[in-house]
Amino acid sequence: MTIVIPNFRDPRALAERPAQPPEKIEFLASDDFPPFSFRDPQGRLTGFNVDLARAVCEELGASCSLRVKAFEALPDALMAGEGDAILSGLAKTEALRREMAFSDTYMRLPARFVLGQGTDSFDPNMPSAKRISVEAGSRHEAFLKAAFPGLAVEPFPTAGEARAALKEGKADVHFGDGMALSFWLASKEADGCCRFAPGPWLEPRYFGDGLSIALRRDDQALLDALNYALRQVQDKGIYGELYLRYFPVGFY
Repeated sequence: MTIVIPNFRDPRALAERPAQPPEKIEFLASDDFPPFSFRDPQGRLTGFNVDLARAVCEELGASCSLRVKAFEALPDALMAGEGDAILSGLAKTEALRREMAFSDTYMRLPARFVLGQGTDSFDPNMPSAKRISVEAGSRHEAFLKAAFPGLAVEPFPTAGEARAALKEGKADVHFGDGMALSFWLASKEADGCCRFAPGPWLEPRYFGDGLSIALRRDDQALLDALNYALRQVQDKGIYGELYLRYFPVGFY
């Protein structure tokens, strides 16, 4: 199976090293955001974001530290000067955009279709009687109803029940969060029942703008440095190594 490494780098963006990169960067993050930042069995902070922070600092030749705060306390902590940047999947709301700047996107979390046994292929743009399980009231259900009103969508109370319906043959196709589905497909719970259909779905109105590093709006020098480092991490293949480490079943 070929795993696609996502690349959100704008090819038009310049990758010029800052003349005066920061000497140190203190990141703020929560420790309850697996697989991005969480505690391992020994209590050590680990995750994709943690290793990405190290890689960014290494590219800039900066010392790196990470202060853990409760997720809801992160914006106030940043504005109070308790750290330089937030690396914890903060949503880019209009309120936060008035106070903060955001780096280039380093990850987007797509929706995906998953096929059950007996379903060889599926194209939502083609007429189909296939039953599609989805979590009731979710953004995934809303997207399907708006984008493909002719599909046979069958909502279930939870995402877990919608996945179980696919495995048990009560549905032919499931639509849900790609990252969560990548871990489910690799789990004993799925037991090899199902597989991704081709293609991620990235409509930002439903699935968000992706993950970026947040920092204070007046810190343009740090923003430029972070964007440079993120591009270098991508171009040198370091991002791909981290992606394969934390997402062995890719969700792109």
